Amino acid sequence: MSRMSETIAYRVLAKAFAAEDVDTLFVLTGDGNMHFAAEFAELPDTLTVHVRHEHCAVAAATAYAMATNKVGVASVTCGPGLTQIITALPAGVRASVPLVVFAGEAPINARFYNQEIDQAPIVTATGAYYIRAHSLERMLDHVREAFHIAQQDRCPVVIGIPYDLQKAELSTGATYVPSSSFLADGGRPMPDASRVEELVIRLATAKNPILIGGRGALRSGAKQAMVDLADRCGALLANTLPVRGLFDDHTYSLGVVGGYASDTARAAFAEADLVVAVGASLSYYTKDGGKLFPNAFVVQIDTAPRGLNHGMRSADLFLTCDAKEGVRAAHKAVQHRLGDAEHTASICRTPELAEKLATAVADSARFEITPGQIDPRTAMSAVDSVVPWDWDFVTGAGHQAYFNSQIRGRPPERFLTVREFGAVGNGLSYALGVAAARRLGGHGRLVLIEGDGGLLMHVQELETIKRLGLRMLICVMNDGAYGSEIHKLRADGLSDQIATFGRTPIHHIAQGFGLRGVEISDLSALPQLFAQFDEQTETEIWNFPVSDHVTAPTMRSIIAKGHGVM
Repeated sequence: MSRMSETIAYRVLAKAFAAEDVDTLFVLTGDGNMHFAAEFAELPDTLTVHVRHEHCAVAAATAYAMATNKVGVASVTCGPGLTQIITALPAGVRASVPLVVFAGEAPINARFYNQEIDQAPIVTATGAYYIRAHSLERMLDHVREAFHIAQQDRCPVVIGIPYDLQKAELSTGATYVPSSSFLADGGRPMPDASRVEELVIRLATAKNPILIGGRGALRSGAKQAMVDLADRCGALLANTLPVRGLFDDHTYSLGVVGGYASDTARAAFAEADLVVAVGASLSYYTKDGGKLFPNAFVVQIDTAPRGLNHGMRSADLFLTCDAKEGVRAAHKAVQHRLGDAEHTASICRTPELAEKLATAVADSARFEITPGQIDPRTAMSAVDSVVPWDWDFVTGAGHQAYFNSQIRGRPPERFLTVREFGAVGNGLSYALGVAAARRLGGHGRLVLIEGDGGLLMHVQELETIKRLGLRMLICVMNDGAYGSEIHKLRADGLSDQIATFGRTPIHHIAQGFGLRGVEISDLSALPQLFAQFDEQTETEIWNFPVSDHVTAPTMRSIIAKGHGVM
C-alpha cells in the first residue's frame, strides 16, 4: 500500500474514530459511508455491527452508550439513509446520550445526485447537533469537535462528510489528538455552603421527607451517600424509572417515582412535605404532571438544574453541584447540626409502611381474563422469577412497559430503558446495543421485554442477531394490538379495529430467522423452558398471549382525564 493511499480521507477518518476510543460501530452502508465503514472494520480490536435499518444503527448505539458510559457511534449514508434516523435522534437528545453519527453527504462537486438533501436542518430539528465537514484541511478538527460536543454536552452529534471528499487525499501529516485531551475536567463541582445549610434546616424539620435518585445519582456513585443521609434524617427513598432498582435493597424504598409509582408510593408522596431530587431531572413524568407531591418543598441537587422543565417549576431550592458531593455535604452538615443523639422531626418511617412496601402489589385492580390469555402482571412476575438477577434487563416502550417497570430487586446498572421520546419499536435495537457492549456471544445473559407491536416494527433485526451469533431471551407481551391505542379508543367509545391486528405467531417468526421460539400457554412451565434455553446458544422468543383487557394504572389515569391527554 503506497504512502499516498494511506492519506485518503476515509482511512484517516477511520483511524481518528479509533483514536477516540471507538471500538464498536453500528452501521448500514451505502455510497456515502461504505468506504469509511469498510476501513473501520479492518482496524484491530474493533467490532462492526451491520444492521438492517438505519434507525436501528442509531438506537443500538444509544443503548451501547448507556451501557458503557462511552460515546455511542453509528454510521449511515446520505439522503434516505440520514432521514431514516430522525426518530432515534430525539430519543438520544432527550435522554442526554452522547452519540456521534458518521453520515455521508452528497458529493460536493457533483452536478446531480439523486439522494442529495439539505441534511443539517433535518438533524437540528431533532435537537441534535450537525457538523458540515466540508474542509479537507479541517477534517480531523471536525471529528474532534463532534466527539467533544457529544461528551461535553451529552448529546447526539451528526458529522456530515461529502462522499467525494472522503476519497480525496488529506494533506495534513499531523498526528490526530483526540477530544479527551480537550475535555474541561474541573473535578466534581462542590455545593454552595449557604444552600446546604438551607437544605439541612429543611431536613431537620420535615415530617415526611423523601429522597429521589436519578441517572445523575447513579453516575456519580451517590447511592450510599443518599442511603446514609436518608437513614440519618428518617427519610424515605425512591428512584426514577431509568435507574429502577437503585434502592430496592432498602426497607423504606418506595421504588419507581412518577407515573409508574405504586399505590403505596403515591400515598407516601401525597404526604411528603420535603422532596430532594438527586441527579434527577424533575420532568413532567417524574412529577406525574405535578400531582405526585403537590404539597412538598422541592430541592434539586444536580450539576445543571433547570428552573423550568416541561412547562413547570422544577424546584424551590437548587444545589448546583455533583450529586454525590451535594448529598455528602448535606449529611455532614446534618451531623454537625444535630449531633449523634438528636433526631429529626421525621415520622414517616413506620412498621406499617415497611410491611406495605414488603408485601403490597403495585396494582391490585381486577380484570376479566379471557380463557387462553394471561394477565401481563402475572406473566412479568413469572419471568422475573426464572431470569437470574444479574442478567441485563432491557425493555421497550408502549402500554406493556408499565408491567415490567414494577419488578424489584434487580441492579440499576443492568437495567436499560429509554422512554423520553415516547417512541415504540426500539426494544430490539436497544438489546442489540447492550449485547454488543457486553460482547455477548452464544452464552449471553440478556432478557428483552417488548410488546408485539414494538417488536414487529423492526423485526428484521432478528437476522442481525442470528448473523452475529448473539444469544438473548426475548419475552413478547402479545396483546394482538397497539395497547395504548386500543384502551384510549375503547374509553372514547370508538372502534379499536384500527389498532388491532391479531395475535401474530411471533414464535414462528423467530424460527423463520433460524432462532428458537415457543408460545407460552402455561406459566408453570417457565422454569423448565428457561433451563432448556440456558443450556444452548441461540436466541429464543417467548410469545405470551396476554390479555388486552388488563389496563395499566398509568393508562387508567390518562383515560380518566379524557381523550387520552397526558
